[in-house]
Amino acid sequence: MIKAVVIDVDDTLCMTEAVSFELENEVLAAMGRPPMPRSRHLASWGEPLLEAMPRRSPGIDMAAFAPLFKTTMDRYLEQGRLDVIPPENLAALDELILSGRGVMLLTSREGHEVTHMLEPDHVLADRISGVWHRGNTRHGKPDPRAFDELLAHTGLSPAQCVYVGDSPGDAVAAGGAGIAFIACLQSGVRRLEDFDSRYVTASVAVFPEVVTVVERLSRTRR
Repeated sequence: MIKAVVIDVDDTLCMTEAVSFELENEVLAAMGRPPMPRSRHLASWGEPLLEAMPRRSPGIDMAAFAPLFKTTMDRYLEQGRLDVIPPENLAALDELILSGRGVMLLTSREGHEVTHMLEPDHVLADRISGVWHRGNTRHGKPDPRAFDELLAHTGLSPAQCVYVGDSPGDAVAAGGAGIAFIACLQSGVRRLEDFDSRYVTASVAVFPEVVTVVERLSRTRR
């Protein structure tokens, strides 16, 4: 039986690629740098920000970029433009919890990029039982060892978990760890054909469909 549903953040729980592209270009403009093309952003989407930016904007001074990005991200959060979780997605989380399953996050974000999601007044506060990110894991996706800390902390086996994500790297990480993977295609950034079919257990057009798929997978695994 599936006891835990582990979820990616960007373009899975909330749609963030388009607004992140806007945010990063705003920071580049403040630095006097030319904007990056959307194609370049999409090509590296899903990678840790600080690793992807030198390729998104070759020659960038990352020491100058990091604090400007933090300030701009905070403003976007305050304005409700970033990390907005739709009500239907929150309702889906509630259904998963009511079914007796734990809900956790595993993301390629750095620790400071998820701090606001850990605040006691955040909508996820009473819904999420754990958050794993680049700051508290030794390995990042697509390395299957990205799940090591989560599995060790919870005592769950890979067969008791399912991972929901939007990128081929998410699928590779989950599949390599022996965890069922659900591809979320809601953002439209990727198609099912972009994934290695060996690692995709199921796919959903929109996030709320995860509830039905998890129940079906749980029945077949008993």
